Amino acid sequence: MSLFGSDKLKGKKIAIVATDGFEQSELEQPKKYLENEGAETHVISLKSGSIKGWDKDDWGDKVSVDKLIGDARVEDYDALVLPGGQINPDKLRVEQKVVDFVTEFMHSGKVVAAICHGPWVLVETGLLRGKKVTSYPSIKTDLKNAGALWEDSEVVVDKGLITSRNPNDIPAFNKKIVEEILEGVHATR
Repeated sequence: MSLFGSDKLKGKKIAIVATDGFEQSELEQPKKYLENEGAETHVISLKSGSIKGWDKDDWGDKVSVDKLIGDARVEDYDALVLPGGQINPDKLRVEQKVVDFVTEFMHSGKVVAAICHGPWVLVETGLLRGKKVTSYPSIKTDLKNAGALWEDSEVVVDKGLITSRNPNDIPAFNKKIVEEILEGVHATR
């Protein structure tokens, strides 16, 4: 057990899929929280090296990339986290390798967590029909058009699919990720 965390997620691996323009806090805070709970996290991206965050209204810090999306395998992970920011998910949702990876995760019944604009990527899977979700308000119509049942709540959970609205929701988002991972595999979505 770490000095500031626990071993609740010891032995669990979390995939964080992002690219340039991710909202800084929405990647870094869940990553740190999950690691403090004992999980191993991997930042998975479209390019090797590092990706640059967006910090509220300007470019932020770089984060090291652990693996390319083409080398990532769903069976190696217990959960998927999709940070928001406007730029990041808009770039990711047009990349077929990302859409395929997220779709496979959705079918696996494993935890999928998306915050802010992150659910934009989920729209591309075609698997949101009838699912309860939330998001940043500007993509509400996109989610509804994909068949999702959108609500304005801090965190929404539907069979291991976790969504939140914005950086203010990160504490509740993080706690739900841990809870859902500990519950195990959910019924196929």
